Amino acid sequence: MTDPDSGRRPKYQRIADELRTAIQAGAFAPGDRLPGENDLMTTYEVARMTARQALSVLRNEGLAEARKGAGVFVRAFRPLRRRGIPRLAQEHWGTGRSVWSADIEDRALVVDQIEVREAAANARVADALGLTADAPVCVRSRRFVLDDKPVLLSVSYLPACLAEGTPISTPDTGPGGTYARLAELGRRPVRFREEIRCRMPTADESARLALEFGTPVILIGRTAFTAAGEAVELNEMTLDSASYVLEYDFDA
Repeated sequence: MTDPDSGRRPKYQRIADELRTAIQAGAFAPGDRLPGENDLMTTYEVARMTARQALSVLRNEGLAEARKGAGVFVRAFRPLRRRGIPRLAQEHWGTGRSVWSADIEDRALVVDQIEVREAAANARVADALGLTADAPVCVRSRRFVLDDKPVLLSVSYLPACLAEGTPISTPDTGPGGTYARLAELGRRPVRFREEIRCRMPTADESARLALEFGTPVILIGRTAFTAAGEAVELNEMTLDSASYVLEYDFDA
């Protein structure tokens, strides 16, 4: 059946529709180069701007990616599957593995930027950790890169009195990461709370995550609690939404 509204849609959207259909039908496989602006101009007899807009639609949808000097290609989407519950189980980090290792399977995840410093807690951090305003906190900032693509920015906040003089205040926290070190200090996390929302990225986030234009980010704020209900860490994560699937398995 012909869509009666198709003729009224902008030409660039109709071109994008045809390319999308071709991708979904397998005419263009992951990694294949899509017709370039010149090709689209000739095939559809449109101006360069129209051709450019059509390709931009596919890039904004996460179906295609631009490679500088090479063209626009079908995105080879192998998502990071973030398993929200098992990744935080003690049997995972308690055996010396990072919580991040639950997400990556056989792929190489690299922390290419890391900064550890002490700062005064802002109102949000102080409230989450039950601290007084401007209380000192240990701040751990990291960027995670998977398959040569930045996928995650992570900033952890812990009360400075817990982190001081321990590996938590150094770039390498050791086997099992921060949670294993907290357990050694008698502050083992036994409960977590995560809050999730989405928004468009800031200019700095776009640059650090190398985001395609129009790609939103996922924000996850996780607070870790001890058995006594003490908040020992606030971890604020910024995820490239085009790189992640959030997975949660639980019993009814």
